[in-house]
Amino acid sequence: MRQARIDRDTNETRISARIDLDGSGRYDIETGIGFLDHMLEQLSRHSLIDITLKAEGDLHIDGHHTTEDSGIVLGQALARALGERRGITRYGAALIPMDETLTRVALDVSNRPYLIWKVEFSRDKLGAMDTELFKEWFQAFAQHGGLTLHVENLYGDNSHHIIESAFKALARALRQAIEIDPRKADEVPSTKGSL
Repeated sequence: MRQARIDRDTNETRISARIDLDGSGRYDIETGIGFLDHMLEQLSRHSLIDITLKAEGDLHIDGHHTTEDSGIVLGQALARALGERRGITRYGAALIPMDETLTRVALDVSNRPYLIWKVEFSRDKLGAMDTELFKEWFQAFAQHGGLTLHVENLYGDNSHHIIESAFKALARALRQAIEIDPRKADEVPSTKGSL
């Protein structure tokens, strides 16, 4: 069973997350940041990863700690659920349109974390969320999930469409990469023998 639970309790946040990599895209997400909830719901729905995440953070300061720590916890849960990463396809890519916007995500579930972020916004906020925090979430998720992750918005004007297409592209690329390869279901997809 490719499932995991992670609990994180700090002076800034208390977060509990459960994921099932072989789910159906069911979610129950409450971070206290409405727009972040909406994006994580998109991630769950389009990756088919079941996600339950409950977060309490120091939102009286701002959304930074809750956003970053949500990425940390989901990344850790992904890494734990993948285990040795045996049998996975490993690579995934998606090109996702949303109205006038087109975003590309390519990733390698390599256990070598790296983020390339080529995304710009015309607005400072979406709802109550600072748009600069989206990079922090992707960085934390890549770092703790062991992903080499490239996110590039090719074009678009609407900031909502830009970030939503990025989360949907991440979801579709991740879905592809973590699928079990029926031709090599018992092997780690690396000539080194481990990831």
